[in-house]
Amino acid sequence: MSKAVLCTLLATAFVLLIFLSRKTKTSPKDYGPHSLNRRLGYKLTPPIFDPLVAKMERMAEEKGNGNQDSNKPEDMDEYFNHDGRLNITLRLMVLFPFLDTAPKDGMIDSKELEAWVVQQAIDRLNYRIQRELAWRDKDRDGAISFSEYLHQFSDEDIERNEMGHGEAGWWKEQFMNADLDQNGTLSFYEFRDFLHPEDSNNEKIQMWLLRGKMRQMDLDKDQKLNLLEFQNGAYDTYKSYLEFENGGAGAPGPEDVFAKLDVNKDKLLSVEELKPILRYLSHGELSYAKYYASYLMNEADENRDEKLSLNEMLKHEFIFYNTVYDESSDDDDHDEL
Repeated sequence: MSKAVLCTLLATAFVLLIFLSRKTKTSPKDYGPHSLNRRLGYKLTPPIFDPLVAKMERMAEEKGNGNQDSNKPEDMDEYFNHDGRLNITLRLMVLFPFLDTAPKDGMIDSKELEAWVVQQAIDRLNYRIQRELAWRDKDRDGAISFSEYLHQFSDEDIERNEMGHGEAGWWKEQFMNADLDQNGTLSFYEFRDFLHPEDSNNEKIQMWLLRGKMRQMDLDKDQKLNLLEFQNGAYDTYKSYLEFENGGAGAPGPEDVFAKLDVNKDKLLSVEELKPILRYLSHGELSYAKYYASYLMNEADENRDEKLSLNEMLKHEFIFYNTVYDESSDDDDHDEL
């Protein structure tokens, strides 16, 4: 059998493994991203730890879209066992030096692990944005206009400027927020902010997100939150993420958090006063990647020195490859973000 044929078979086997392994039980139920989702109360897709797995995912997607070139695994067969399964032990041994960077001391600390996981999330996000931009950019000028992305809205729709969720005015406001240079089109990074506002550092977009959160919690429609509205609408989410950050330590009570946020002491929280807890209320892929890195460290760090040795990673190798060895049950898939 030629090498080209063998590589193709291995690639196909691995692609099938990725998409069919959700039904395969290979490791304890307690490990995996879904236990983190349950802990934080969200259904989120974890970052892919290994660039090779991300590459195979892209190949599978491209093959599904009719791109036959995606059959070419480019000499990746060395990382597969004879049965076509990814040799994750070998992959961790290969990847370890790339994570161990600052300092290069034979150990991976929390900052090194977070930097790696976040970079994989950024790469994956950028790939998807680039594909979306290429598909939507009809005039091939490298930018997206409002009409290119939201062609379903007529000039009359835009003129009416209705601000309900999903209406033309609602989308237009977010488009203008993302358009930093105000040239009427979105560049790659502006388009990324537009599609993934939760991951944006654009202050206008952050305030847009907070106003949306406020509308959901503001039952009396006075554009501010009283203590009861804050407690019922925001506090539990804040508490879950804060406790996770603090390793399970308790969070301050809702009254104390409210009082700290209430800068002008009028017993009401404005949108501006909610800004300090935005990262707890609105979670994007990059913010989740940071929590996921903490989760990986907590699960694999056996001696609790806040560092990972290669041996610790190998002993818990399946948690780094949950995309391949996903221990979710069918019930987990009903959780919604």
